Amino acid sequence: MNKVATRFAPSPTGALHIGGVRTALFNWLYSKNQKGEFYLRIEDTDKERSKEEYKSQIIESLKWIGINYDGEEYIQSKKIEDHIKVVDELLKNGHAYKCYCSSEEIEEQKKRAKQKKIPYIYDRKWRDKKETDAPKNIKPVVRFKSKIDGTSILKDLVQGNVEIDNNTIEDFVILRNDGTPTYNLSASVDDHLMNMTHIIRGDDHKINTFKQIQIYEAMKWDLPSFAHIPLIHTIDGKKLSKRDKASTLDDYSKIGIMPDALRNYLLRLGWSYKDKEIFTLEESIQYFNLNGIGKSPSKLDMSRILSINEHYIKNMNEKDLFDQLLNYCKIFKKEIQKNKENKIKQSLNFLKNKAKTMEDIFNNSQYILNDEVNFNKEDLKLLDGKAKKIISEFNVKFKKINDLNRENLEPIVENLIKSNETNFKGVGQPLRIALTGSKFGPGIYDIIISLGKSDVEKRLTNKAFF
Repeated sequence: MNKVATRFAPSPTGALHIGGVRTALFNWLYSKNQKGEFYLRIEDTDKERSKEEYKSQIIESLKWIGINYDGEEYIQSKKIEDHIKVVDELLKNGHAYKCYCSSEEIEEQKKRAKQKKIPYIYDRKWRDKKETDAPKNIKPVVRFKSKIDGTSILKDLVQGNVEIDNNTIEDFVILRNDGTPTYNLSASVDDHLMNMTHIIRGDDHKINTFKQIQIYEAMKWDLPSFAHIPLIHTIDGKKLSKRDKASTLDDYSKIGIMPDALRNYLLRLGWSYKDKEIFTLEESIQYFNLNGIGKSPSKLDMSRILSINEHYIKNMNEKDLFDQLLNYCKIFKKEIQKNKENKIKQSLNFLKNKAKTMEDIFNNSQYILNDEVNFNKEDLKLLDGKAKKIISEFNVKFKKINDLNRENLEPIVENLIKSNETNFKGVGQPLRIALTGSKFGPGIYDIIISLGKSDVEKRLTNKAFF
């Protein structure tokens, strides 16, 4: 048996879609599990819509999420001559023919099918006609001679056996009248040239698979195995499209979803192994198989993505978490000044507490990063006479502390609660607003310790609220 080889074959006509990323992931994991190879093929034959920037974005997206392909990218447009040679061979061996129908004729056939409310299938007018009957003023397309009788069965590794009546597959075009090959021809030839053993892709490709199998059989090539993955739907149950929010990797990386967390989520989106939820990269490769892929569409659930990301944030080594934060800030041009890095690093143990994303950690750090306090106007109104008195009294006692730690801070707060006949919130809230500008944020002891003595004293005498 040949060494397992899979591929991911996106078109560089737009940013990489989240469904495409999952397809790439499943191909990659299957290859790695089987000690095989995984390749990236760029299907760039749509000259008008294909752009270099999208090709770069696809490559960067795969790299970001940790999917590494073997060898160089396979560029489809460089193989056109190989595709056309196969068209010539199919014409010679009687599996294809030239069709001289004008575009008007084809439009008329489509119109009649629409009126009858039946799917359009080309009427095979030129299937058995002689070339001598061909009109001189029309450039022909080349059509594949599809099977007319009987049924075909696709032995799908995910869906099981899928049967189709052969007469439902039209004589599809394999070469346009401008001399360019079509998707089904090019994909089949490339998969053969690349020695693909397994084609794993979305189940919207099932009809293409039946067409491509016929090309393989006509060319007497060894047939790869096929697996069709159910599509990803929105939370409302509609097919996810590129127009939907959170449909590309950029939508996730810019809010600070970590690559490992998103990869873990996509792995579990339509695949399962026992009742396990969190997988390391090594476990993903070890346990992945095609048997675990479900047959029904999966729903993209942002709350679940955030929950998994939160799990990774909470359980990650803080040094690694800090590196991830710096990397996130670098990519999205959010500044952490050098002189603040140590303070952030030492404060990660609590800054991450209520954070679901890197963006949350960065936002939770603002009171450290900004020397000037940015007050929330509504929260500032909460600093009434009693609150200001508590702030002043705290500052007087705070100045006498030499070692800044929780043990020295707690007695001060407890005394203020008693002397002002209030509760912990009555002391903590005014101090938090004075120190961070907001009534929301980390615990008051964490805030004080992270800022340091001189910063706290400076902020507690701010004229903005006195």
